[in-house]
Amino acid sequence: MPIEIKMPALSPTMEEGKLAKWLVKEGDAVSSGDIMAEIETDKATMEFEAVDEGTIGRIMVAEGTEGVKVGTVIALLTGEDEDASAVAATPAAVTPAVPKMPVPEAVKKAPEPAPAAVAVQNTSSSKEARVIASPLAKRLAAAKGVDLESLAGSGPGGRIVKADVEAAQAGTAKPKAAAPVAANDAAPAAARPATVEMAPETRALLDDRIPHTVEKLSGMRKTIARRLTQSMQEAPHIYLTVDVRLDKLMAMRAELNAALEKQGVKVSVNDMLVKALGMALIAVPECNVSFAGNELIKYARADISVAVSIPGGLITPIVQDAGGKSFSAIARTTRDLGQRAKEGKLKPEEYQGGTASISNMGMMGIKQFTAVINPPQACILAIGAGEKRPWVMPDGSLGVAAVMSATGSFDHRAVDGADGARLMAAFREFVESPLGMVA
Repeated sequence: MPIEIKMPALSPTMEEGKLAKWLVKEGDAVSSGDIMAEIETDKATMEFEAVDEGTIGRIMVAEGTEGVKVGTVIALLTGEDEDASAVAATPAAVTPAVPKMPVPEAVKKAPEPAPAAVAVQNTSSSKEARVIASPLAKRLAAAKGVDLESLAGSGPGGRIVKADVEAAQAGTAKPKAAAPVAANDAAPAAARPATVEMAPETRALLDDRIPHTVEKLSGMRKTIARRLTQSMQEAPHIYLTVDVRLDKLMAMRAELNAALEKQGVKVSVNDMLVKALGMALIAVPECNVSFAGNELIKYARADISVAVSIPGGLITPIVQDAGGKSFSAIARTTRDLGQRAKEGKLKPEEYQGGTASISNMGMMGIKQFTAVINPPQACILAIGAGEKRPWVMPDGSLGVAAVMSATGSFDHRAVDGADGARLMAAFREFVESPLGMVA
């Protein structure tokens, strides 16, 4: 009897995902551990490994299909003693469903593409589908200009991996032949209306008089939109801002980096601020909480989610026990998490959870801003740029100091204003007297 391969739950909260790409086809033999598909969750594209051995008898869900529920049968696997014909009577593969929308009359009259052009496109697509490579290998190949079809994969089943691309000569990409252009396609693209299928709400907002494109939202962007809308609608935000002197912190950072240079470790200002926030949350536990309706969750450890901008969105990898880690340990952790976040290689447990967040836009020259709380957390700290400002010194004289503005956003259902103020004061004290973080 064929084995059902079902859509996996790649994270504890995953309910559905996008079957981004099949790396096998019907008739292929697979073994346990072989990579069969790439599945896009709300935050990353992850590889799906085979658990059983057998032959792919039927692919039930086509690649590119969005909103595939966890537990949905996506393929059938036949065993050694089974014939592929045993699954021949199964339903055809599911294809992505796109809502049809009325299009302008001018679009309806647009000429159909020439058959020759369609034939060339289909041939190219089938050729590309035979190249089996990891997502990282594909990105590296595109950056180096390496033609994946010219490589022999060293991974499972001949799969091309990172090492294969790195060993290849740059500039070996083959030029792709241009598809034939039909006579009626000779007009400039701007003069030809594009056939666009879009959601009704998009069509209602669209002004066709303005040049535009319509881009489908990624799973990550949909999740960001849903969670931040939920946060602003459900959590009454209160904002508290403090100005913080950075002179002593910057001096300590210079000494730390000089001492750590031989180890190849470089501590950033943000690394030090992550630790300061972690220690402040332990000092003011009333802010290290989550609101849960009729209950309040109080955390005994400060796990800080660090906002990282990646192509297509934002992700918040977590520095666990930030208050208890050394500066060098935090630097190593944030560098590793940040790199893998940009490659889409984080595990769900590395970006889901956390007890509070920090978002630093100071390196972009932003002086001050407010951040939206990352639910179910009750606190996020927004860090502005450090700059030279006039400052009243302890002896009452007027001088110049390196100062930054930090704004805490708090869920007022869980955190009182006075407790939020205590947290901001504790954070400022740790930053302005950084020896307290290593004592």
